[in-house]
Amino acid sequence: MKVTFLGTGTSQGIPFIGCLCPVCTSANRKDNRLRSAIWIETPEASIVIDSGPDFRYQMLRAKVHKLDAIIYTHGHKDHIAGLDDIRPYNFFTNRPVAVYATEETQQALRREFQYIFSLPTYPGIPQIDMKTINADEPFFINGLKITPIRVLHFKLEVLGYRIGDFTYITDANYIADEEMEKAKGSKALVLNALRHEPHVSHYTLKEAMEVAGILGADDTYFTHISHQLGLHDVVDSGLPYGMHLAYDGLVLEF
Repeated sequence: MKVTFLGTGTSQGIPFIGCLCPVCTSANRKDNRLRSAIWIETPEASIVIDSGPDFRYQMLRAKVHKLDAIIYTHGHKDHIAGLDDIRPYNFFTNRPVAVYATEETQQALRREFQYIFSLPTYPGIPQIDMKTINADEPFFINGLKITPIRVLHFKLEVLGYRIGDFTYITDANYIADEEMEKAKGSKALVLNALRHEPHVSHYTLKEAMEVAGILGADDTYFTHISHQLGLHDVVDSGLPYGMHLAYDGLVLEF
């Protein structure tokens, strides 16, 4: 299995519009972050987790020529806004793209993309095959087992996912003990770490490091990063052994 980080930034990305801070003006490509998403490749499946506002460019940049499914973590705009751009995959395969989401996230999709779900249909609209996720049960995509992990993003339930030895959790500031158990034993863990200062709905870097210590993955990669966290190379060099800042274009292989 191969995992590509399509984006590792928070909801407004980096550079932050109008900001002249050292991170937003950095010449280091690792300080430029699109909205958070990943691409998972196996011999049987090509899957993206979340399709934010940068989805089109992310697909082009990563050269994602085949897309079997999109899995959503939750319905916030920075994670769903790019759904319309699946249309080329419809065109080239002449079939819908499978979309996996909880009923709550489906409600957000129906609000934001009302024209996809309305009748009569309009020629050229995105074609999707909606699949409902039960957060308490694993599901399969082309034989690949995916186990949902319930986390809280302030008061909103968000799903992380365990896929083999890989766990992906974003937009969290609380994980219950029983959900933590689902992530333990991973070789690689991805976890959100917004900034140093406390935030109402995201882990700080310190909090994320504490959770990573409990989960005990061989390697932990922090994502959903704000410009307030600091320069990539400076922050990354100060992390404990086995903990890293993720960056756009980073590839993990299992």
